[in-house]
Amino acid sequence: MSRRTEARQGIEVAGALSASSEIGNKTNSLPAGMDAAPNALPQPLSSLPKPPHSALIEWPRYSCALGAQQTVVAIRRAVPILHSGPGCSTKVQALIGQGEGYAGGSTIPCTNAGEAEVIYGGEERLREVIDGSLQVIDADLYVVLTGCTTDIVGDDTASVVGNYQFEGRPIVFAETGGFKSNNYVSHELVVNNIINQYVDPKRDDGKIRAGLVNVFASVPYQDPFWNGNLEEYKRILEGVGFEVNILFGEDSDGIAEWLTIPEAQANIVIGAWTGLDIARHLKECYGTPFVHFPYFPIGARDTTTFLRQVLDAVNPNERGRARAEAFIRREERKFYAHIDTLMDFLLEFRYALPRRLYTLLDASYALGFTRFLLNEVGIIPARQFVCDNTPEQYRDEIQERFLEVSHLGLHTAEVTFLTDAGLAHDLIRLDAGIDPAAHNAALERGINVGGSGSGSDGSRSLIVGSSWERQLAADIGADLFIASVPLVYKLVLGATIVGYRGGIRIVEDLYTKVLDTFR
Repeated sequence: MSRRTEARQGIEVAGALSASSEIGNKTNSLPAGMDAAPNALPQPLSSLPKPPHSALIEWPRYSCALGAQQTVVAIRRAVPILHSGPGCSTKVQALIGQGEGYAGGSTIPCTNAGEAEVIYGGEERLREVIDGSLQVIDADLYVVLTGCTTDIVGDDTASVVGNYQFEGRPIVFAETGGFKSNNYVSHELVVNNIINQYVDPKRDDGKIRAGLVNVFASVPYQDPFWNGNLEEYKRILEGVGFEVNILFGEDSDGIAEWLTIPEAQANIVIGAWTGLDIARHLKECYGTPFVHFPYFPIGARDTTTFLRQVLDAVNPNERGRARAEAFIRREERKFYAHIDTLMDFLLEFRYALPRRLYTLLDASYALGFTRFLLNEVGIIPARQFVCDNTPEQYRDEIQERFLEVSHLGLHTAEVTFLTDAGLAHDLIRLDAGIDPAAHNAALERGINVGGSGSGSDGSRSLIVGSSWERQLAADIGADLFIASVPLVYKLVLGATIVGYRGGIRIVEDLYTKVLDTFR
């Protein structure tokens, strides 16, 4: 039987194995209150009412809106100041932390709002913490973030921070009460607020620097490889002739770089949906056009596609395009030279290589990994789960892209939008054919769970997910590649898994597991 508790079985398995409106139109399910005969045929999803939201979420992949503290921590010499209850920052750090940065972790100043602040208001307490932070923490930018308690009470954070801004202090604020959104959304909010409150007032004459681009890609810390990934984007974009602002991490010039955002010739958004609101905001403010590449490019094929899309949009001169193409050819040659050295290994271990792929990732990584592992490595996609609570307006387009993952048109991928990873684990076990009890229970309720029987034919599977999937991988005999938070069993410092170099890194890690488990 599945690993659900009895309480969860009563709420979820009996009601809808496919969990909520987040699943989209790829999975059959029964709406609440509808009973089915034990052997009834499942009805097509299109004929059923929209199922209710899941009552429980197991093993989440993102934090509440206050997780945007990590966006601030990722800016060189920037400090978040939290106007929130005690413990909120610690919980965020535990889930998506991976280090303290310049002034993160236990260094983050916080008002620790309690009963007194709820009853009498916490504005005076916020002033005390801001004053103390300005005195004892040497930073280039201070960002005040609010929590649930203070947003519910209604403290006038804008007025408090506005007084410091009037004095010329480098300080901004954003309302990030945890109940308002998740940290993907609040990341965009914080970036836009920094632009509005700090960058724009310091703008000079509106000049545009030819060849300068701003990159909005990985959400810092939410993407465990964010630092290395941003460095790889900067390397390859500079390689084809651009000047690059990546804004976060150790390869950025910090606040000095942020101040040049309005001067960019174009903005580049890399990812399924996060960053689009920033690019639209900058277009509205400064008229800056943007290029959207809808997933993380991994390996030679998709990285080359990405670079050429940017080149076509920004339209360099003929000589510059020739230099860019020369860089692309060099990178492709090196990438495929490394892959060629694998031929003897692939032949020797051909029966021990992973052949089926499951992903439990955000939309940007899920698409990127599925495309790379299918088109460049030859691993066939099974069920793909997108766990970032993708806004509804982006889901149809993402589903279409999963249907087009094969560049030869030979394969498609089934995607399920599902924040509940516990349910995703159940579905993967069913798909692998190792949980007949749960399978029969689902069929008795008229739920078509599909099932490819991937576990019955002896083929090896690969799961790309987080540390939450360690036991699942052991249960179905799959390999696990950790590319999502939380990270418990993997250390990431400056590694990249995007671009040309990231593709090689993934292949190395993947086939190292094959060698490690060979008997």
